[in-house]
Amino acid sequence: MYIDSHCHIDFPDLSAQGDALFERMAAAGVTHALCVGVNFENLPRVLSMAERANVFASVGVHPEHTEGEEATVERLLELAIHPKVVAIGETGLDYYWHKDRPEWQRERFRNHIRAARASDKPLIIHTRDAAEDTIRLMREEGADQCGGVMHCFTETQDVADAALELGFYISFSGIVTFKNAVALKEVAKRVPLERLLIETDSPYLAPVPYRGKTNEPSYVPHVAAEIARLRDLPVEVVAQASTDNFFRLFRAAH
Repeated sequence: MYIDSHCHIDFPDLSAQGDALFERMAAAGVTHALCVGVNFENLPRVLSMAERANVFASVGVHPEHTEGEEATVERLLELAIHPKVVAIGETGLDYYWHKDRPEWQRERFRNHIRAARASDKPLIIHTRDAAEDTIRLMREEGADQCGGVMHCFTETQDVADAALELGFYISFSGIVTFKNAVALKEVAKRVPLERLLIETDSPYLAPVPYRGKTNEPSYVPHVAAEIARLRDLPVEVVAQASTDNFFRLFRAAH
């Protein structure tokens, strides 16, 4: 039993596949998925996906999304009331794609943390070329009070340790299966099993042996298999731990 803790199955190249996508999930032993919101404009598509019993949703505005409605605390709280919304995000900082207006990014991130605390829902955090500021804002805004996950983790062991100290989980994507992800593989060996999640971030970052193709939730067992190999564990142990961790963090009904 596997859970894809972070995917974008509302995106057109996946949503267009309809029931076939979920049939492949079931065949691969992937029982649940969290469809993650990246802006308010497309949230209806996310919530439509979450009408399925085994799909959950989150609400947030991704740091790369610079157009459209801004994420105020009040608006996030209003949208988070939906019964299938189990988290706030995807939020965070991205200085790779957006080197300008960093203070605007930081203020938006603060709003998400405040909304997560107020709603008592965990955060889904994206960080790229911004780890120092990401951890600093998490500390300043009391992100340890709501917890959450560092999604699609690609940072150093020090960043992982700082996030773990704040009570966060670490989620690994298909990147951990890439041959050149040497440092990340070391982090995957050391994250406590009770704080580990697996994800696809589909339609992006398909794991080996599907690298370069459109990713989908049915591929998440390949992430679990690589982590199991790195840690010299049966894959069933990683599958069970990551599943238990998902339901503990997101307090999702199953």
